[in-house]
Amino acid sequence: MSLQKTATVVSSLVALLLLVIKFIVWIMSGSIAVLSSAIDSMLDLFVSVFNYFAIYNSEKKADSRFNYGRWKIEALASLFEWLVIIGSWLYILYESLKKFINNEKVEYIWESVWIMIVSVIITWTLVYYLQYVAKKTDNIVIKSDALHYKTDLYSNAWILIWLVIIYFTKFYIIDAIIGVLISIYIIYSAWELVHKWYMLLLDAALDEEEVQNIIKIINMQNKVSNFHELKTRQIGHIKYVEFHLVFNPEILLIDAHRIADHIEYSIPKIDNKYEWKVMIHLDPYDDSPRQ
Repeated sequence: MSLQKTATVVSSLVALLLLVIKFIVWIMSGSIAVLSSAIDSMLDLFVSVFNYFAIYNSEKKADSRFNYGRWKIEALASLFEWLVIIGSWLYILYESLKKFINNEKVEYIWESVWIMIVSVIITWTLVYYLQYVAKKTDNIVIKSDALHYKTDLYSNAWILIWLVIIYFTKFYIIDAIIGVLISIYIIYSAWELVHKWYMLLLDAALDEEEVQNIIKIINMQNKVSNFHELKTRQIGHIKYVEFHLVFNPEILLIDAHRIADHIEYSIPKIDNKYEWKVMIHLDPYDDSPRQ
């Protein structure tokens, strides 16, 4: 099993554990802040299971039907996770406003505090692990999962703090207020997910620094007269590069081919953590489009 698939299994099991813990706390206390966190954990469980199948399908090899593989399933998984976050935000906001109007009390606060401490420790451990996997694999699904659980960590920490404050002040309206604040934070944090899947689905170019390194490698070849139509994109763990090389018409095809091979072998050294697909078209004259 790949590291990223293992990460989704771990996050699913942790989400299930947190879901059980938080629902017990909510049943005991009636806290809307705890309920919002429990609902988020339930959605986390659903999303983590979905992410496992997204990664499972994205890792399938390219075939006659999907010539470039199925890596964009990862972007769809991130989009789905964003929609889940939006749904949880709306529900938490609704419940918070309802409790604010009714001014409902919170029970078993001290017991809830201890259970939330356990939740914070578990969530922090999971976030640390997912960030490690995300850094090692650069997988957008794991990055999205790490970001989602990071918001959980912050919200759990705030819930813990405010439960302590409520315990000493008996100012129960704070519970509804913190529920509203958590819902706002959740929707704010979701923006990064939107940006990632948007850029991936639209085949955004590689970072400017990487593009400049590619150009530098091309320009180092003395027998290359010019180049044009440089295009780059990334799908999953594969980075695609294509461009036209312009040579003097008198150059031998074997010499031009050797230069293209050298460039093709040099470009992946820019970042060897990824697989690179380099496609080079050889031109005997500059046929770039004129404006």
